[in-house]
Amino acid sequence: MAAQSTLRPSPTDRFSELFDRFYERLTARLDRSQRRSPLSKRTTQLIATLALSLTLISSGYGGYRLYRRRKTERDLGRKLLRRNSALLSKDGSRTIYVPYKDRTTGVTIHPTKNTTFDAHRRLFLNPPREARMEDGVPPANIRPGLNMAFLYQFGALMRIMIPRASSKESGLLLTHAIFLLLRTYLSLVVARMDGEIVRDLVAGKGRAFLLGIGKWLSIGAISSYTNSMIKFLQSKISIAFRTRLTRYIHDLYLNNSLAYYKLHNLDGGVGHGADQFITQDLTLFCDSAASLYSSLGKPLVDLVTFNFQLYQSLGPLALSALLINYFATATLLRKLSPPFGKMKAVEGRKEGEFRAMHARLIANAEEVAFYAGGPTEHTLLDQGFRELRKWMESIYRIKVGYNMLEDFVLKYSWSAFGYLITSIPVFLPTLGSLTESSSTLPSLALKSKVPPSAESVECSDRSGGRMKQFITNKRLMLSLADAGGRMMYSIKDLSELAGYTSRVYTLISTLHRVHANAYYPPRGSYPDLFSLADVQGTLHKGFDGVRLENVPVVAPSLYPTSGEELIDNLSFVVGPGDHLLITGPNGAGKSAVSRIVAGLWPTYRGLTSRPRTAGQDGIMFLPQRPYLSPGTLRDQVIYPHTEADMQAAGRRESELQAVLEQARLGYIPEREGGWDTRKMWKDVLSGGEKQRMGIARLLYHEPRYAFVDEGTSAVSSDVEGLLYETAKGKGITLITFSTRASLKRYHSYTLTLGLGEEANEYEFLRIGTASEKDSVEKELQELRERLSQVEQWKERRKDIEEELGKVWIAGGEEDAVGMGEEADLDAPSR
Repeated sequence: MAAQSTLRPSPTDRFSELFDRFYERLTARLDRSQRRSPLSKRTTQLIATLALSLTLISSGYGGYRLYRRRKTERDLGRKLLRRNSALLSKDGSRTIYVPYKDRTTGVTIHPTKNTTFDAHRRLFLNPPREARMEDGVPPANIRPGLNMAFLYQFGALMRIMIPRASSKESGLLLTHAIFLLLRTYLSLVVARMDGEIVRDLVAGKGRAFLLGIGKWLSIGAISSYTNSMIKFLQSKISIAFRTRLTRYIHDLYLNNSLAYYKLHNLDGGVGHGADQFITQDLTLFCDSAASLYSSLGKPLVDLVTFNFQLYQSLGPLALSALLINYFATATLLRKLSPPFGKMKAVEGRKEGEFRAMHARLIANAEEVAFYAGGPTEHTLLDQGFRELRKWMESIYRIKVGYNMLEDFVLKYSWSAFGYLITSIPVFLPTLGSLTESSSTLPSLALKSKVPPSAESVECSDRSGGRMKQFITNKRLMLSLADAGGRMMYSIKDLSELAGYTSRVYTLISTLHRVHANAYYPPRGSYPDLFSLADVQGTLHKGFDGVRLENVPVVAPSLYPTSGEELIDNLSFVVGPGDHLLITGPNGAGKSAVSRIVAGLWPTYRGLTSRPRTAGQDGIMFLPQRPYLSPGTLRDQVIYPHTEADMQAAGRRESELQAVLEQARLGYIPEREGGWDTRKMWKDVLSGGEKQRMGIARLLYHEPRYAFVDEGTSAVSSDVEGLLYETAKGKGITLITFSTRASLKRYHSYTLTLGLGEEANEYEFLRIGTASEKDSVEKELQELRERLSQVEQWKERRKDIEEELGKVWIAGGEEDAVGMGEEADLDAPSR
């Protein structure tokens, strides 16, 4: 029994004990109530049992409801993650689920309001004159560095990173500041304890010495926690800043203004692409900005606190010398500091160019492989990396000399100067602190009246006090030197931060310029013809059809240069059921028409009208190169919708299967493993399957008007006809770009581009009319005339072959004579 008593009670026994205890307490309460209103004991027990049962049932039901709710959320998260979907709210926010450990967790993303963009637009497009920036973009002659432009740019970005005082970022900064102040206070405590420990050690006070060691370890544990929290909070601040800026940039970059297209193809303000800015430059900027808060804030607090402590200990002379030293060091390093901001900005640009070269090779790997262009691409990549390497090596060479100067001044010169300052109370006590000098005068006056033994004790105490003061001042000077060194080192960090700030600010200001279409000619001059500052046409959304009135088709160039005019004053109207086939030679501007209607290219003159919405009952564009998004097979059919949009529209997977059957792709789900299969679809599907997948999207969304740019060039003619008939059967008005004459049977009108001597004229005809037949007869007559010349071409070919034969025979005889002469010359030698 003794052995059993040492075992822990089982959960059942503990629950029984808890039940009995609760039952006794409830019964006791009912007994007290029975004294006021008498009840039978059986009734009391029955009431207690019922109350306890109801309590257990209600608590169990609440726990069961909580369990069911959490299980439902987990199942929903797994389902949405598997289907690459999200939850949409009425306020426009989205809740996406991401894998976390062995479960999923939801992340709610709130979109940036348009009023916020309007409020920030003046910060990025209308900077003050002191910042010396036009259109918000820093000009090339403004070097990124510590100037007014940097202060303005950094302040504008801070408005995005810290939108309000009650934001999460403000709380992180406040908490970080508290820990920085705590570390400063702990540094003062450590300096004082250091002096006490050395004093007790020199005086031989063992007990006090051990007590001081214990205090030292206790403070060390708190200091370790403080330092760890400072680093942790700095990382959290960096992530919070990056989250704010990334979502802000994504909302500007991927909105209805098509900034993701216009930024690279029309504006050109960010060079080769925004990926380098968003992925690398933004990360470096946020890390540098978060570290700046501690590298400047903490040393500044340390300088004020430690200078005040040294002023009390060493007097005003030491403080004056320290201030002069700070000013002289800062001036020296500022004058001799290289332009780190400009060098970092150029390094980031070269990194982006080198990365763009690799991205270009990956995107065109198949074409390069067919041409066997690996050696050429190898040379180009080596050349790009060589330029980047030379620039980085030049930066490192510049840093060698500057780091030597910086280390010598901040470490060794300041340390020697600190020893001189801390020696003032020892060698020049009259110039030390007031407390030190006032305490030494009475001791000298009473020196003759003190016995020898007492005098030795007093000397020992005075020596110990000096030792404590010297160690404390030394510790304070070392901490002060460290704080001042970090302040001086931060000059270089500020210069690098200025380079990152310039690039991030350039990206956001360019996005705002694209978003607001804020393109203006230089002051005092007229805009170039057909430049982005010369857009005078109108794009009207809300017309039941497609209409172009006196619209010049212009291939735009990067801002601020002018574009190239392809067609002068194009005009046509397409109404419901008026299927149009647009033909013409390569480079005539066929695809340019779809770009103008879609809003990718500006309408420089005239009027362009189109339906208001894209997708169902609106307008849809099938580009020449089929695009397959990353995600599930379901996403390929419903793109650009997501699974959440599909559910909100009440569509089912059975409808998707029917759509694939109509596009002659009904075998794809079974072959690939179902709708939730994730693959690199651009590598899985063939060329014809990619184009038919585009047609399947068209049949799924069922728009009223559809632009199809060579959408069936890789499809056989019989399947092509079925696809066009199916699309027309769903009430879709087709506007097709193709050079196939066989597609005329599926259209009502033809628009032929590239006519005339300068290939800038066009012809709009109805298929089957007399004029259209005349044009066909004219083309047939030209073909007959060419065919009638076949015999002449054959005779000419025969004459050319005879002439070539004579040349070859004559050449052969000359070669034979030459070989004979060589044989005669070689005969004697043999």
